[in-house]
Amino acid sequence: MANSASRWLLRWKWTLVAVGLPVLVGFWWAFRPEKLWVNQKVNEPAPFDTSSDPTPVLTGRFEAKAEQTSGRATIYKKTGGEKYLRLSDFTTATSPEVHIVLSRNENTGDRIDLGQLKTNQGDQNYDLPAATDLDQYKAVLIYSERSHTVLGSAKLEQF
Repeated sequence: MANSASRWLLRWKWTLVAVGLPVLVGFWWAFRPEKLWVNQKVNEPAPFDTSSDPTPVLTGRFEAKAEQTSGRATIYKKTGGEKYLRLSDFTTATSPEVHIVLSRNENTGDRIDLGQLKTNQGDQNYDLPAATDLDQYKAVLIYSERSHTVLGSAKLEQF
């Protein structure tokens, strides 16, 4: 019995390799397991405005929810009316498909997705859509799209 199994494996080994390798690469690409332990750090400078300094409007400190998250989220308004979110001294857990979200409360109900998190550490900037009514949104969330969990949140208050 064992002899016939080894003969079958020898006969079909290249077919198994040809099918198995693309399947393994596909699983790696879909799940990106290396993002669970690789930390990346970025330190973007604050956006430069030639006419004057941007004015801080709202700010809040991150609190950990599902994962350890810390730092400060501040929304700035430039003289031209453009708004952006700046994360300072920011750190969160490494996880694939993590997004930064502006939300009406500390849940994920009504929200504006600002895009995928650039890295899990460091100072970073995110432009806000022009029509964003800052009176309606009271929290910044670090949200995992894959597991549908809030990793951390910052309740925004007047600066």
